[in-house]
Amino acid sequence: MNESVLFLTTFFLYIISTFFYFAFILAKKDNLARIGFKFALAGLFTHTMALFLRTFESGHAPFTNMYESLSFLAWGSILAYILIERKYNSRNAGPYFMLIVIALMALASSPLMPKEAMPLIPALQSYWLWLHVSVTLIGEAFFAVAFIISIMYLVADTRERQGKIEKLGLSSDKLDFISYKCIAVGFPLFTLGGLIFGMIWAYKAWGRYWSWDPKETWSLITWFVFAIYLHTRIVMGWKGRRSAFIAIIGFLAALFTYFGVNYLLAGLHSYT
Repeated sequence: MNESVLFLTTFFLYIISTFFYFAFILAKKDNLARIGFKFALAGLFTHTMALFLRTFESGHAPFTNMYESLSFLAWGSILAYILIERKYNSRNAGPYFMLIVIALMALASSPLMPKEAMPLIPALQSYWLWLHVSVTLIGEAFFAVAFIISIMYLVADTRERQGKIEKLGLSSDKLDFISYKCIAVGFPLFTLGGLIFGMIWAYKAWGRYWSWDPKETWSLITWFVFAIYLHTRIVMGWKGRRSAFIAIIGFLAALFTYFGVNYLLAGLHSYT
């Protein structure tokens, strides 16, 4: 079994998981969410195998082009969501978050994404590639969970203000808390991988810590947005809608850093 077969198997498992999560939302039966979770877990297992096989076949980290990066981000996103659901029983977020994962997998499998593993240029032949990219993408995966949870918070808060309480859903306060915990995990990972490891690697590769490359600049913007989120929440006591909007803006900034910079702004970090 090769990497492409494992990738397609994973894609199929994620689609089945999404189906059961949506069935849970419609039928309001917990056992359907549990089935969806098990398929997501099975997909994570096959996805992990695919990444290991890709690494073995290519001889380098499995995130050196856009196809590999999208696949790894989808893997990190599933991992982050599974951890959050197991910890906080946030199964209502399952169907909506799985749509993000399906979108990432669909983009990765698109014919527009070159899938051939190419030899790395000398600057990328470093263990810092593993540390910088993997930790950054896992941090962004937790931002993605916070994004979905924050949107759910805004919906739940609006319904609660109207006197409508969802029996099987999480309260707005609980959703607000889960979003905060996701960012509390994602922010230090993003800081460590995206900024600290990135600067150390840049110095070793190019002799300078910072060059104001477009991706570096937008990574810093993303970092500042989430730093504002944590500062206003911890120091100023902000919660609820204001925090949710900042979390959403932060994820959109991270999304532009990942996609927009690659295709709209030329730089040292552009994927092919």
